[in-house]
Amino acid sequence: MKGELRYEGKAKKVFATDRPDEYVVEYKDDATAFNAQKRGTVAGKGAVNNAITAALYPRLEAAGVPTHFLERLSDREQRVRAVEIVPVEVVVRNVAAGSFSKRLGLTEGAPLARPVVEYYYKSDVLGDPLINDDTAVVMGWASEEDLATIRTLALRVRDFLTPFFEERGVQLVDFKLEFGKTPGGQIVLADEISPDTCRFWDARTGEKLDKDRFRRDLGGVEDAYQEMLRRVLGEPAGA
Repeated sequence: MKGELRYEGKAKKVFATDRPDEYVVEYKDDATAFNAQKRGTVAGKGAVNNAITAALYPRLEAAGVPTHFLERLSDREQRVRAVEIVPVEVVVRNVAAGSFSKRLGLTEGAPLARPVVEYYYKSDVLGDPLINDDTAVVMGWASEEDLATIRTLALRVRDFLTPFFEERGVQLVDFKLEFGKTPGGQIVLADEISPDTCRFWDARTGEKLDKDRFRRDLGGVEDAYQEMLRRVLGEPAGA
């Protein structure tokens, strides 16, 4: 039973249930960018992101990545394990793009010799600043052991998702992950994996199939999200 609203973020609502160890997450069509300075609505986005996450998380579980996901309940809702979110967002980069390109003066699209793992403090007020592991530990946001586990799991997610999307004609440029801690202390993947949290480029044309279409006023946002859902749910090329 979906109960009291516990938290509302930019893209989701989290509700209590009649089970203290479970929540219901409801995905919204609201879209934000640049730390919510730009706002809008993308029709059907919530349903798309829910469906993509519900398709990917069981696969990640099978690949050795524990998650909070339990089941998809409806077009916009899913049942998840209750976790305490670690306030350290993780970005894994395969290709230079976005803020990484601007910060380091790199051409967008430049390949990276190895994946880059970055940490950001999860704070809307501060604009999710870039931090390092020492900062996370000294501020009490995560322990050294937590960060080691998070890094291992983030790279395991990358190792699964990169070929998964390659088989579907998509280059996984970079992606953001959030992790949570269960009451028993286990670190698990939380939040979502979707066009909101990943940069997806068509492998042949380079066309952007993600939230950058909203950020950069490129148009065709709804179509891009629907295309990514089609590719995630479809068979790999040549299958």
